[in-house]
Amino acid sequence: MNKSVVVIGGGIAGMETAACLAEKGVKVTLFEKNEKVGGNVANWHSLFPTIRQSTEIIQHLEKRLKDSSVTVITNTLVSNISKEGSMITVKGGDARLSTDAVVLASGFQIFDSKRKEEFGYGIYDNVITSSDLEAMMKKDQPITTKSGKPINRVAFIHCVGSRDEKVGNHYCSKICCVTGVKQAIVLRSKIPQTEIFCFYIDLRMYGAGFEELYREAQEKHGVQFVRGRLSEAAENIDGTLQIKAEDTLSGRPLKMKIDLMVLLAGMEPSDGTKSLGKNIGLTQRMGAFIKPADEHFSQNKCSMEGMFLSGTCSGPMSINETLSDARSAAQIVEQYLMNK
Repeated sequence: MNKSVVVIGGGIAGMETAACLAEKGVKVTLFEKNEKVGGNVANWHSLFPTIRQSTEIIQHLEKRLKDSSVTVITNTLVSNISKEGSMITVKGGDARLSTDAVVLASGFQIFDSKRKEEFGYGIYDNVITSSDLEAMMKKDQPITTKSGKPINRVAFIHCVGSRDEKVGNHYCSKICCVTGVKQAIVLRSKIPQTEIFCFYIDLRMYGAGFEELYREAQEKHGVQFVRGRLSEAAENIDGTLQIKAEDTLSGRPLKMKIDLMVLLAGMEPSDGTKSLGKNIGLTQRMGAFIKPADEHFSQNKCSMEGMFLSGTCSGPMSINETLSDARSAAQIVEQYLMNK
């Protein structure tokens, strides 16, 4: 095709888009700010709804990048993008490339749970996030309290940093509910004697197999779901936690002593998505995710000609949705290059 494309972001969206385009004969350069590709998924232990190991996804995509001869530049943060005639110039580190099209796949980052001080993250030893728990599972670390004591009762808190007026994130992050269900199942499998309670606003099981996973958590693993927001958390002298909530189905207040509290932190646009979107002048929404040109017909296009969107830089998505969106982006870019 004798055309070139720069993909910004080496998460699964960027990797899939880059591989799809390179397999069509496009010269593709992928920039990743970190040392390795894989993005957020590389930090996860297993994936819903099948509890598949995340390494399988990353290794598959890495092989496709290598086989299709994608040029991967790591440890490089893209600092500027500018339009020069029909070409786009991308600057990052010591690199300066002129290219026919750019795909923004800069993704998301996990909400900083320290912003919700009432939950005690960073204050109480035994308050962790879903990302922390995922990292412990990935390293095959024993799941215990900070002091190494066994955990007998765990509370998962849904919608931390999502659907929250106080932090300015009104949107649903889509994957928090099912992440909590998956982690509860894995935790019960590892430590069968542990009691697990999930405190939720309402459960949103978006994808295929998600509802079935939710039912399995209750029927097979004994996970208990409580509809109600957490109102208060405090640390006891022995390091355990005292939490208060309201069971809104029964209309009764609830007080519980737990060993570990897991905050299901939502998605926010990554720093790269925020800064690049602002610097280039792209239309932003939902706390600085990039707004597509059209929600129905141009999901992978944005307000700048020659620039395209892939994955969660435009909003929260599951892994399956992200990969599908990445393939869609590659197809749209290919059509653009053929008509250029």
